[in-house]
Amino acid sequence: MSAKIRLASKKDAPQILEIYSPIVRLTHISFEHDVPDASEIAERIAKTLRQYPWLVCEIDSHIAGYAYASAFRSREAYQWTTETTVYVREGYQRRGVSRALYSSLLAILRAQGYRSAIGVIALPNAPSIRAHETLGFQEIGVFRNVGFKAEAWRDTGWWQLDLSPALERPPAPRPISDLVQQDGFDELLQTGLPGIRI
Repeated sequence: MSAKIRLASKKDAPQILEIYSPIVRLTHISFEHDVPDASEIAERIAKTLRQYPWLVCEIDSHIAGYAYASAFRSREAYQWTTETTVYVREGYQRRGVSRALYSSLLAILRAQGYRSAIGVIALPNAPSIRAHETLGFQEIGVFRNVGFKAEAWRDTGWWQLDLSPALERPPAPRPISDLVQQDGFDELLQTGLPGIRI
């Protein structure tokens, strides 16, 4: 068996949808109510990759999970903060896939020049909390009853990780397209790979 972490592309949309669809339909983890189709997922990938990383973990050419970053908020002063997301395919949990994807994602975000990462977790979700805290995220607060999903009001917990020092005059984060061109990008992608148990 072999594993690798790489940037996603539009052609990954069907497999990504296979992972995401049951999360939307059967759980409160995603606050989406309607499952997007593959073309919508493909558009989300393309939009994300204009600035942020969207990674997939392949095990024997099968996507076992994915992780991506997105804008935390739209106003310019927030540009150094990003929100992060990870999902793992049923049957691949507890094999290090989530941690591997997040480790690679965070390494890339640091190289891009981001200051902090925010993980927003629909509660309860003990495995996600454990995964974030293992990587150094710290709980910063809970928003009570902010979403209605799976026939109940849901809280969201917010976890934050500092990625780099707070510079007095930080340069704007670099788009992922710039970083891809640099030597060492493949090593950044594979940062988390040793942690996968295949």
